[in-house]
Amino acid sequence: MFDVLLAHGVAALLAPVLVARWGRQAFLGLALVPAASLAWVLAATGCGQTQLREHYTWIPQAALDVDLLLDPLGVLMCLPVLGVGAVVLVYCSRYFAPDEPKLGALAGQLTAFAGVMFGLIVSDNMLMLFTFWEITSVLSYLLVGHQGHKLVARRAALRALNITTLGGLAMLVGIIILGEQANSYLVSDVVRHPVGGVLGQVAIALVLTGAFTKSALIPWHLWLPGAMAAPTPVSAYLHAAAMVKAGVYLVCRFAPGYAHLAVWHWMVLPFGLATAFLGGWRALRAWDAKLVLAFSTISQLGLMTTFVGGESEESRVAGLVMLLAHSLFKAALFMTVGGVDRTAGTRHLPKLSHMGRRAAPLVLAGVLGGASMAALPPFLGFAGKDAAFSAVLAERAPLTSLVVLVLLEVGAAALTTGYSLRLSWGLYAHRKGAEPALRPAVALWAPPVLLGLLGIVATFSLPAWSPLLDAAAGGRGFRAEPAGPAPFAHLGAGAALVAVAVAIGCALFAANPGLPKSRRRLGNADEVYDEFMRLLSAFALRVTAFVQRGSLPIAQATTLTVLTVFPLAVLFLGSRSTIAWHAYDSPFQPVIAVVMVIGAVAAVVLTHRIGAVLASGITGYGCGVLFALHGAPDLALTQFLVETLTLVVFTLVLRKFDAHTNEPIPVLSHVARTVFSLGVGTGLAVLAMFAISARPGNAPILADSLARAGLERAHGKNTVNVIIVDIRAWDTFGEISVLLVAATGVASLVFVNRRYGTVPRLAADATSGSDQVSWLRSSEFTDPRQRSMILEIATRMVFPTIMALSVYFFFSGHNAPGGGFAGGLVAGLALVLRYLAGGRYELGETLPVEAGKILGAGLALTAATAAGSVFVGLPALSSASLAVDLPVLGTLRLNTASLFDLGVYLIVVGMVLDILRSLGARLDEGDPVGAPSKAGAEAHPSALAERTPA
Repeated sequence: MFDVLLAHGVAALLAPVLVARWGRQAFLGLALVPAASLAWVLAATGCGQTQLREHYTWIPQAALDVDLLLDPLGVLMCLPVLGVGAVVLVYCSRYFAPDEPKLGALAGQLTAFAGVMFGLIVSDNMLMLFTFWEITSVLSYLLVGHQGHKLVARRAALRALNITTLGGLAMLVGIIILGEQANSYLVSDVVRHPVGGVLGQVAIALVLTGAFTKSALIPWHLWLPGAMAAPTPVSAYLHAAAMVKAGVYLVCRFAPGYAHLAVWHWMVLPFGLATAFLGGWRALRAWDAKLVLAFSTISQLGLMTTFVGGESEESRVAGLVMLLAHSLFKAALFMTVGGVDRTAGTRHLPKLSHMGRRAAPLVLAGVLGGASMAALPPFLGFAGKDAAFSAVLAERAPLTSLVVLVLLEVGAAALTTGYSLRLSWGLYAHRKGAEPALRPAVALWAPPVLLGLLGIVATFSLPAWSPLLDAAAGGRGFRAEPAGPAPFAHLGAGAALVAVAVAIGCALFAANPGLPKSRRRLGNADEVYDEFMRLLSAFALRVTAFVQRGSLPIAQATTLTVLTVFPLAVLFLGSRSTIAWHAYDSPFQPVIAVVMVIGAVAAVVLTHRIGAVLASGITGYGCGVLFALHGAPDLALTQFLVETLTLVVFTLVLRKFDAHTNEPIPVLSHVARTVFSLGVGTGLAVLAMFAISARPGNAPILADSLARAGLERAHGKNTVNVIIVDIRAWDTFGEISVLLVAATGVASLVFVNRRYGTVPRLAADATSGSDQVSWLRSSEFTDPRQRSMILEIATRMVFPTIMALSVYFFFSGHNAPGGGFAGGLVAGLALVLRYLAGGRYELGETLPVEAGKILGAGLALTAATAAGSVFVGLPALSSASLAVDLPVLGTLRLNTASLFDLGVYLIVVGMVLDILRSLGARLDEGDPVGAPSKAGAEAHPSALAERTPA
């Protein structure tokens, strides 16, 4: 199963490359992936006779192991998810024009969606299921918004994302309640041992809410009609066979264990039937063929949810037959409408005619799909409705309730027949003044015809599938006894009710033109959604205006107040230890503390901006010295490097400001800030002293345990580096991701319109033509008034040594002070030196690579290190060590954590480079500092090879 997920992931990544090489023909190759996966599923499970389980340990402490289960229900769901997915990909090979924009991205997203849906239906871990659930929402957003240049597509994609994500969050809360109460996050355990009580009712209500939003049940149905802005193949897959079925699948998965709950009855039956009627009515009133299909999908989803959520196994069997039938005929109808749109140039029903003359295969596909949707024999849609009505009549319920339920479901089925006839008549009937059609390509009609014919084949093969259907509906293993809907063998009351519904549906179709037009807006919740979003935006603006006043002092004061007051309140209201007062360990410590206090006071008093920054740097360097005195050279080294780089960044920013702060500060404000600062400092000092004194004298010291663990498990003597790249590597991965986002954010703030991502370079043959000695290549083109020969010579001499030190820190960091972070900072300082000596062109000559590529390479390397251990069956970010004996050099120990550390190194270097090009090089444009000299440029105009920003 994991191999199926991996195959889809690889195919999705390769899809843009394949489309770029082979064009739309690449869809045919991509279709082989879900088709082969379906073949493997059927062969490996014996068509559902054998259950498959796979387990991969990931984070067991957080119940985040990868547990995959392929049972009969999963096998059944693979038929529409993988089978219809393969057919849709074949259809794409002719539906899209050869020059369709972003076709490669769409191909990758469709392939990835098939893999994600497979992951959703085989996930036995509820948290993993939720992860796949949310990925479907993201991919749906991308697919619906494929034509992003259209406002309607962007709005529809965002609406679908908002609604389904909100439902997903509700479902997550329900999952956590179920998992904690059942003491297991496995779906199979939670269904086998249902959670009862009030918490069980609340949890299952939240899970159903998530399912209803995904399957577009009322009142969350309004995202589906808007999603018709997606290309037709996307609708044929997501909105017929895949995404909208996820909620129905979840209801069927939990029904065996929770269908007896009161909250289940009060949610599934009313919401399902209301959705069936609402969608059916709107389908009768729509004129766009895709909208008719959208509202009919809503109606069908309501009926399916009603039956798969039933308490009896017969009801769930009928619901699953309806699910399979709907996947076949609705995908076929979507593709048929797409073919009509491509050949006739419109899908507006009053404008279509003559389809039978020029597009007879499309008419055949539409008739096959429409007949199955209308529940006409011998199609699978009829078998599903027959089984459904038979299951209803077999329910043990009071006569009055049974009659009402039968009437409601017959009415919903009648609406189905009515809009099925209306769609077929609107597409294929001969009317005057309609537009003629062109002949469709084979790939536009062959896939829907195939699905339509499968609807007939599946009907007559239902007896063979009955054991699989029974096992899937009952949530149990496969049994060989055939039991289930046998078509046309014993037609009884269920078939009679189907006939009644078809007759009423024909009457509805005949009377449809005369129905009151004033009811066309029934169930249109678009205005409600828009108003809700407007109110939500207004509320968010008010909250933001209240919390974020636009004043940095107020924001800092709020943060520091919360940081200080709350812990102090908890400290003094609860039990606490006594303070063990110990002033200092070394006579140097008080001296350093006094110097730090002087620096802090100077930073407050000075009005010169850069002077204040340098004064504040004294506190940082003093803190580094204290680290060194306490025996933490690694922390001291990192503190010195970070402080130095911070001072450089501050200087690059402040040189664009006035040298002095001219704004006068009132005396009262000075006093208030002083009192506040002293209060915060005193409070944090008190907290620190209590924290230091809280450890009992005989308690084990955590640092000793970390040192032993680092040596035994990660094979490293530098505890700090081992913590960063091994023990707490997940934290590091999150932090470097934040660094990447911060670097990108800085560049985006500086360049509001476009990212300055290209590298300023000199031409390869650039020379100034003068006899002047040059130590740096770009200095010949720098204004002589801004040059410093001493700085250029020192930079040329020192730069290789600094880079060698950077490499040394990287390799020695696992057993001595250093590491990827420290090494990257040293390399960053070397780049700063080159920039200060030669300007932005020297920076481009030193490292002629875009910062974004370095950042991306670093993040990809760290992620690959995390995933690599999973592929060999170990927890993510596990370390392995290998000792290699080399001549002369001796024994060299290689550690896989060094690869992760290399990713950290690259990200730090990329971040520094991005900041230099953002705050330094870009801001130099128009300034004499760092700009090429006019004389140099005139002497050799081709020397400056700076490219246009991208």
